[in-house]
Amino acid sequence: MANPSSDGGHAPTAPKLPIHGKRNILITSALPYVNNVPHLGNIIGCVLSADVFARYCRLRGYNAIYMCGTDEYGTATENKAMEEKCSPQQICDKYHAIHKEVYKWFDISFDEFGRTSSPQQTEVCQAIFKKLMENNWLSENVMQQLYCDTCQKFLADRLVEGVCPTQDCNYNSARGDQCEKCGKLLNPTELKDPRCKFCHSTPHIRDTNHLFLELPLLKDKLEAYISDMSVAGSWSQNAIQATHAWLKEGLKPRCITRDLKWGVPVPHERFKEKVFYVWFDAPIGYVSITSGYTSDWEKWWKNPENVELYQFMGKDNVPFHTCYPCSSRVKGPHTGHTLKCCRRVMFPSTLLGTGEKWTMMKTISVTEYLNYETGKFSKSKGVGVFGNDAKDTNIPVEVWRYYLLTNRPEVSDTLFTWVDLQAKLNSELLNNLGNFINRVLSFIAKPAGIGYDSVIPDAPCAELHPLTQTLAGKVGRFVEQYVEAMEKVKLKQGLKTAMSISSEGNAYLQESQFWKLYKEDQPSCSIVMRTSVGLVHLLACLLEPFIPSFSLEVLKQLNMPSETTFSLCDEKGDIERAKRPWEFLPPGHRIGTPEPLFKELKDEDVEFFREKFAGSQADRIVKAEAEAKKIAEQLKKTKVSADGNGKKQRPTKSAEAKPKGAAEAEISISRLDIRVGLITKAQKHPDADSLYVEEIDVGEGSTRTVVSGLVKFIPLEEMQNRKVCVLCNLKPATMRGIKSQAMVLAASNSDHTKVELVEPPRSAVIGERVTFPGFEGEPDDVLNPKKKVWETLQVDLRTDSELLALYKDIPFTTTAGVCKVSSISGGSIR
Repeated sequence: MANPSSDGGHAPTAPKLPIHGKRNILITSALPYVNNVPHLGNIIGCVLSADVFARYCRLRGYNAIYMCGTDEYGTATENKAMEEKCSPQQICDKYHAIHKEVYKWFDISFDEFGRTSSPQQTEVCQAIFKKLMENNWLSENVMQQLYCDTCQKFLADRLVEGVCPTQDCNYNSARGDQCEKCGKLLNPTELKDPRCKFCHSTPHIRDTNHLFLELPLLKDKLEAYISDMSVAGSWSQNAIQATHAWLKEGLKPRCITRDLKWGVPVPHERFKEKVFYVWFDAPIGYVSITSGYTSDWEKWWKNPENVELYQFMGKDNVPFHTCYPCSSRVKGPHTGHTLKCCRRVMFPSTLLGTGEKWTMMKTISVTEYLNYETGKFSKSKGVGVFGNDAKDTNIPVEVWRYYLLTNRPEVSDTLFTWVDLQAKLNSELLNNLGNFINRVLSFIAKPAGIGYDSVIPDAPCAELHPLTQTLAGKVGRFVEQYVEAMEKVKLKQGLKTAMSISSEGNAYLQESQFWKLYKEDQPSCSIVMRTSVGLVHLLACLLEPFIPSFSLEVLKQLNMPSETTFSLCDEKGDIERAKRPWEFLPPGHRIGTPEPLFKELKDEDVEFFREKFAGSQADRIVKAEAEAKKIAEQLKKTKVSADGNGKKQRPTKSAEAKPKGAAEAEISISRLDIRVGLITKAQKHPDADSLYVEEIDVGEGSTRTVVSGLVKFIPLEEMQNRKVCVLCNLKPATMRGIKSQAMVLAASNSDHTKVELVEPPRSAVIGERVTFPGFEGEPDDVLNPKKKVWETLQVDLRTDSELLALYKDIPFTTTAGVCKVSSISGGSIR
């Protein structure tokens, strides 16, 4: 169930092509629009769900590729460029990089993450258009649109603003497509006192010629495709209902061109000043991104006999892949009146209209909406938690992935709340999964006489052990149910089933009373422990699609190569082997060092995050600026004294370069190199019960090893993944055989019975220098122990009644705010 491989669960460097005789699966997720940072609703709605399925397919040994990228053309991009005073290309470059970084942090394993502003997009899109022209599926028609004489351009709906016509609303900045105040959908011609968003001139209605896809002529082909594939691909009920609802409204010719500059140019003499409508060319992005992945892209996209296409999207994207909305006004060629377009079928019709043998979508997995606390996630309004916010919370990525996937809105809308995230982390990940694995590995790691000295014991005749036999039967059935759910893309059910094995493992340990068996019946205890460590490996395998970073950490603690690839292949007998979990790992294998896998999320953390992410992003910026102003005002009032006599001390000039032999610099707090650090790993010192050994990131590219005497005061799990203040320029010192390269700052009470870490703000930048306003200068490279710089300054490091960390009366300060402790007032910092 695990083999060494260079794949490691991610895409190999050489492009994959379909393999005859294997199951070839092409996976896409809705292309995220590039005009903003993705929020958690966007992430679970498409890219994360598709990633889980792609990882599952690799686990099963299928030949699968996952294609995605940013959707970059259209009005929204031009609009955003206007807001940020730059070109559309610059907007796309900026947000493509942001999206890519967010998805990288979320462990999304794309085989290719491209973009629709590429040359390949133009080539593929224009080729499909020419085929539609050759096959006479296109027609010309006249549309009526607002035109601005000053800007000399037609205005897209959202580029027109005016007074909302709705009674009792009269919002002055309603957009041409919708009023943000009352929510009513509008046509731009319905606005009172319309104005151009660019120049504020009054636009007027003008006729413009466009090309249309004749959907009514493709109706029979389309309905036959939907009828066949919705059954063969087991489409979700919400996808089927949405598709048939839109088909019921009837098909009409659909405009595929726009009067814009930013888009794929139309290769037609009479329409060369126009571009393709973004929702004509955007789904074609799946194809063009694949062509960027491999020049043999047609082997994936024109190979319906050997390739299955799975597509993932939110429910608001369904019409663009099956049916499409339109609010443009078309001038009837005979009657002269305008008709409001209804929803219509686009992407499948486009492919069917070419007459070529395309790989058509077999399975569509659609999610409903993930809402946030008391409202909806909103990119435009900045409401909710966004991808970059998740990273900044320091809550590990596996927790975010797990919570979003357990809360995946597969049938109806679901709700994100911080309290629910806390409950699932603390009860399901920490107390169920983490507890089971840690109990098993910690017991095996105990020294001989009270454990197995980290060596997996042999377990002859395990299949005859009654309790183990019962467990094996349950686990085998769970694995079969897991595969059945995942094959049907019921991801939430697959995750729940995998977690049930952890619950069974905890019950097995409890019922066996292994701690007693070790003393009274060692052969039975060996069976229980070898079976349990096999379950640990099985859980890492089944959960790899959902929380891959967790699985990598389990591999490390099992002392297995990091390049190990999990497997759940039929041909290798992996599913059958799940009924014999004691066979997963060989006897005599030495495990690694067990460590806590998850950290508790406390009530005060939940309150902090609820307050921090309340309101919109704009509200948060105003709040942060107000807090920064308040701190600045407090600092202005602070009296900086050298010896407590009230005299003001001038800033020192220790930053100035001094020639060798110059007088020793004045002892000033600026000589200390105190930085914001992140403890990436903490464990007990192997040779000292009172010491921790930490690996701390202080912004240098590699971590520093730090030894701290905090075991008696701070539990190990509270040392993990925590931001701290680190004194980085003390001379390194060896403590019980391990060289300590810095010092973590902590406060203690007067009798030294309580110690707490000095903590920077949660949003402080790792590696940032902690400063003391009024004191300037560069720190010493290394403090000279003979000059007693640290010892002299340390006596004035303290905490006050507001729990601020201070040097005399000056707060430890970062760009994100001041540093504090949890509860020790009047304490000493060292």
